Amino acid sequence: MAFQQPASTDGLVYYTNRELGDKGKVLCWVPRSSCPKCGKGLMGKPVDAAGKVKIRAKEYVCPACRYTAEKEAYEETLTATIIYTCPACSHAGELQLPFRRKKVGSVAALPFACQQCGEKIIITKKMKAADGSGFAKAG
Repeated sequence: MAFQQPASTDGLVYYTNRELGDKGKVLCWVPRSSCPKCGKGLMGKPVDAAGKVKIRAKEYVCPACRYTAEKEAYEETLTATIIYTCPACSHAGELQLPFRRKKVGSVAALPFACQQCGEKIIITKKMKAADGSGFAKAG
């Protein structure tokens, strides 16, 4: 299936490359999608008059037609691409899944299972620990 890794993070909503313990690792990215209204521009965070991106904005905007979509509704339509090495069985795998973060403990995370052994692997948001130990299990 060999997914093509992105050359830069310019066209991405999310990107992470993390170590999972001693043997595991995960590379995950979510590409931006085109505008659902006009289909011309890539949806992105709004830009202020000085040309700076408003990174804390709660919406995404099409630069071509100015169509606006709420952050959570837009992100649920995206697809995450993951290339990983399982920390339990050292299986190297690739998969795509909907970019829907779920609560794992008190932390928002993108969970998935190893395709060979079924080990639950989580990609936590902002390098937070999901198990309360102070170390993020999947990053």
